[in-house]
Amino acid sequence: MLVVRMQQKLLNFTVLIEQDEDGIYVANVPDIPGCYTQGRTVEQAMERIREAIQVCLEADDEEILPMKFIGVRQLEVKV
Repeated sequence: MLVVRMQQKLLNFTVLIEQDEDGIYVANVPDIPGCYTQGRTVEQAMERIREAIQVCLEADDEEILPMKFIGVRQLEVKV
């Protein structure tokens, strides 16, 4: 979970981090459509997603409130 301070308000956002086929870490904020970035390390991806969240919040006309994180599960499906 990532905490972002905006105008004296702290918001907690869930950040999903995945690794692509080239080994790059991709960070995504499900609560903010289109808010994602990448980095060569998890730490770099987290630094960049903090900046991306701030830009997305400043650019959005509506107030975005984080949803309560419940959990992540993987599901195997035959196709």
